[in-house]
Amino acid sequence: MTLIVVPEYLPDNHLERLRERGEVTYEPDLYADRPALFERSANAVAIVIRNRTRIDTEFLAAANRLAVVGRLGVGLDNIDMDACAAAGVVVIPAVGGNSVSVAEYVIGVMLVLNRPVFGMTEAMVAGTWPRQGHAFGRELLGQTLGLVGFGAIAQHVARRALAFEMTVLAHDPYLPDDDPAWRAVQPSTLADLLAAADVVSVHTPLNEQTRHLIGRAAFDAMKPNAILINTSRGGIVDEAALVAALRRGDIGGAALDVFTSEPLGLDAAARFAGIDNLVLTPHVAGNTAESVDRVAAMIVDAVLTELGG
Repeated sequence: MTLIVVPEYLPDNHLERLRERGEVTYEPDLYADRPALFERSANAVAIVIRNRTRIDTEFLAAANRLAVVGRLGVGLDNIDMDACAAAGVVVIPAVGGNSVSVAEYVIGVMLVLNRPVFGMTEAMVAGTWPRQGHAFGRELLGQTLGLVGFGAIAQHVARRALAFEMTVLAHDPYLPDDDPAWRAVQPSTLADLLAAADVVSVHTPLNEQTRHLIGRAAFDAMKPNAILINTSRGGIVDEAALVAALRRGDIGGAALDVFTSEPLGLDAAARFAGIDNLVLTPHVAGNTAESVDRVAAMIVDAVLTELGG
């Protein structure tokens, strides 16, 4: 019988579709117990994962009947793609499945950091009227958004930003010059983008070229009121340099949904304490009710197709 392992969360209705095809081992915390994961996967022909299960040479040696990896998301940094290719294992990411959710998150935190009215609730409930004579934030109208990376998600962000009448710059040396996506935005070098942008949003994969791409030099180049948003991968932003820049007032604010180490943990989290112009969320930018269902449907369909079901 076909064995499919699901070591992270998958909605029940999509689990049932897999069970119609074969035996399913579903343990949503199995990713955290590598020996148990190896044991459960010994006869598996497919595995459906999120971003916390590591598919590497050690795992592939244990799961030597594996034919397909279904990735409930688009990031592939937890999967050794070369090792999978060498083993003949097909890797299927959910390209486009959560693009809208991430794009709406980016626009949402952009608004929150430009117009920090939510921080007034506690003072209002306490009976005060925190309306001292100063402006409460900035409009997006007329601001410049800089997109570091201009793939599918960044293009969704650009379309929404243009509706706010922002100017949109994008830096992506891997997108061909004749790609139709460039028609709506201005291509830019990274240096020019950092200098011009009021909001910098990161949308690149994590690799040796992008690790700490946004670090001390980038923060020094940015406007003093600029906002940084990272929904891509932890490690692209140098978190220590970001904290230092925020504490010095070198930039205007930041939102991080991804971190170098996840879960963040108390020690790593402590560095962010006491910074008011900062939004931290636990890798949920792509997780809405709609996107979770959409991604699951895409991957289950693709895995079943790959298995001939």
